[in-house]
Amino acid sequence: MTTDLTVPEKTLKFASQFLGVKEMSGAEHNPIILNWFKEIGHSWVKDDETAWCSCFVNYAAKMCGVTMSGKLDARSWLKTGEQINYPLPGDVVVFWRESKESWKGHVGIFLGYNKAGNIFCLGGNQGGEVSIALYNSDRLLGFRRLLTNNV
Repeated sequence: MTTDLTVPEKTLKFASQFLGVKEMSGAEHNPIILNWFKEIGHSWVKDDETAWCSCFVNYAAKMCGVTMSGKLDARSWLKTGEQINYPLPGDVVVFWRESKESWKGHVGIFLGYNKAGNIFCLGGNQGGEVSIALYNSDRLLGFRRLLTNNV
């Protein structure tokens, strides 16, 4: 008997397999990261220094058959899927960067909270790699639940 995974479970399971994928220093670029850009329609990106947190989430979403933002800016995820207040592990989480009013941000996959209420996130381009990082909940812009694409 097989059980279908929910969208958050499916997204988290898929994205987790890339933990440890890193940017390459110097003139070389990680072909895995460059392929993610290509797969989501941004083949013009030729280096792994281009901000790639949104690329990583877009790639995971595409491979899981769920809604994508299709864009490379993290805040584009605030308009993708449906807004939720009580996330499950595997939902998308968006944070502000520099200032709440800035266009800059960070996007990743929600894992949970620590005792202080801060947010664990699995994401790309966290310290130059796919990793798990802790973000201050004061930087939270929102949570999103991705939706299954109707094919």
